[in-house]
Amino acid sequence: MRQIRAIEVLLIEVIFYLGLWLLNDYVAMYLSMIFGSICFFILLFTGIAELLERSKVSRKYFWFMAMSALAPVVAAAIFFLLGGEMTWNKL
Repeated sequence: MRQIRAIEVLLIEVIFYLGLWLLNDYVAMYLSMIFGSICFFILLFTGIAELLERSKVSRKYFWFMAMSALAPVVAAAIFFLLGGEMTWNKL
């Protein structure tokens, strides 16, 4: 069985987040902030723990977490570069 690479995970997540941004920018903004920050802080804490004491965790884990933290930012950037705007805050 073929293993999935980190770049493929990034592309899948960006497609998911872009779909969410296109459907509902309000929910997408909050989910992007929540999931992106959770992945970033997990990556940060595991990176610090890895520096303090080496473990048998594969380097793939750190790449996957980095891509998962980066995907919401990339999707939001693409959304706004394509001319998307926040419709929920318009009065």
